[in-house]
Amino acid sequence: MKTLAFIHRNDTRFAVGDFSPVLSVFSHYELGNTISPFLLLDHIGPGHLAPLSTKKGVDEHPHRGFETVTIVYKGEVEHKDSKGGGGIIRGGDVQWMTAAAGITHREFFSEEFRKQGGDFEMIQLWVNLPARDKLSAPHYQSLTSEQIPVVELPDDMGSVRVIAGQFDGESGPAKTHTRINILDVRMKAGQSTVFPTEAGDTAIVYLLSGQLQFDTENMDAAGMAVMGNQNADIEVKTLADSRFLVLSGEPINEPFFGRGPFIMNTFEEILEAFEDFKNGKLG
Repeated sequence: MKTLAFIHRNDTRFAVGDFSPVLSVFSHYELGNTISPFLLLDHIGPGHLAPLSTKKGVDEHPHRGFETVTIVYKGEVEHKDSKGGGGIIRGGDVQWMTAAAGITHREFFSEEFRKQGGDFEMIQLWVNLPARDKLSAPHYQSLTSEQIPVVELPDDMGSVRVIAGQFDGESGPAKTHTRINILDVRMKAGQSTVFPTEAGDTAIVYLLSGQLQFDTENMDAAGMAVMGNQNADIEVKTLADSRFLVLSGEPINEPFFGRGPFIMNTFEEILEAFEDFKNGKLG
């Protein structure tokens, strides 16, 4: 089994456009290539939008060189991008946007949700692309809840939604550029199970709610366990009813350079991305 390397916490909360509160769980500015291919994780909410709200979300902005994965637990978000991708993602749905060579998009609370109001909670994860794919064509995947397989764990201990990669013979619907597992897990208190990863893989566990134990160390909600890359598989023990994400994958062993909405391999490529955006070449 992989052993715990460290627990990472960041209690900084802020607003991204009209999305608030947003917890910055980690970013590449802090951890660099330590957890490649993952670059950033934001936990949006839990929050409540008042009925007839004028709040929208995040207006048009660019990306290049990576992918954004948005997991909606509660609420409704409407996406529209410069390549024609878009739609409304609801509770249980996942939006996977491959920015690659460049795209502009906006993410708003849906009009109906702003009228009715309600609770919202989301995760946004950034996934790096290898150099060979950074300037490939942008792509958009809308993964509805019905498309995402659910594996029921033995003895009624919980369930696992397979968004990307594989678990217990089920394959997630997301098409990825590198080998990645994204598992959305719910487990009852006092349980233990093993999640498959390969030796050499990055493996992290982000806890949305509850309490987990790794080796002899306990982790509370909003903590992220980073596992060592030696050995295979992860054992997770629950001390309370818990919701968590298991993220694992093959590291991209390349230097990268990130500034704002762009993740490339060199500083010169970042300057080119800003210049292309200024000249309207990202859509």
